[in-house]
Amino acid sequence: MSAGKDTLSFGLPWESAYGYVQAVKSGELVYVSGQLSHDERGNIVAPAALDETGRISDFSNMEAQMRRTYRNAARVLRHFSATADQIVAEVLYVLDMDAAFAVAGPVRKEFYGIDRPLVASTVLVTPRLAFPTQLIEVQFVIHL
Repeated sequence: MSAGKDTLSFGLPWESAYGYVQAVKSGELVYVSGQLSHDERGNIVAPAALDETGRISDFSNMEAQMRRTYRNAARVLRHFSATADQIVAEVLYVLDMDAAFAVAGPVRKEFYGIDRPLVASTVLVTPRLAFPTQLIEVQFVIHL
């Protein structure tokens, strides 16, 4: 650990394979790597269905994946003794904008605990994420 930095790892295989940590605290800011819908062992929760070519054929698990992604973010918050109210920015990377918009309002309101989360938020569509059955990844910045 470098001077002035506190880091968090979940002990997942891809952390060492790719070479990163889940979050880095520097001063009063915590930079959270993209969170996704994995369980404690690294299995994707609610994996998207794939067609015969290996492409996602169904985006209906977006809500379940988004909920689990925010649940994993809550784990990061707890590690740093922070709350969702201390998140100042988030970036959602999704494979399908319509599927994400259909569920983002209720899921985010539940996570943040208020009707209108006071967080800078960006949503980007990307052609692919790290895992073939992954529909969403969310990156955060927390101000302690």
